[in-house]
Amino acid sequence: MTEIVVYEVDKPVTPRSSTGPTKSGERRVRKVHMAPAAPGSRTTAGPRTLCGKDTFAMETARWTPSEEPGAPWYPAEYASVVCQECAAVIEV
Repeated sequence: MTEIVVYEVDKPVTPRSSTGPTKSGERRVRKVHMAPAAPGSRTTAGPRTLCGKDTFAMETARWTPSEEPGAPWYPAEYASVVCQECAAVIEV
């Protein structure tokens, strides 16, 4: 089975005066999830993540899990927001 990394994101951020490097329309990743691929596809996430959330409003990551044994399934920069329920399913 092929799994796809998907991002649960906030609504687009409106840029503020000089509070940071936020770009117009940038969306902050709230959680990183894993979803099985949709039937007949290797690039489209199925309707639910491994933890059961709807993937409809989620964004598909451009990043794919490494084929290296022991490597994380999520991008390192999002380690702090990995869905622990999806991670638990993957570890089984």
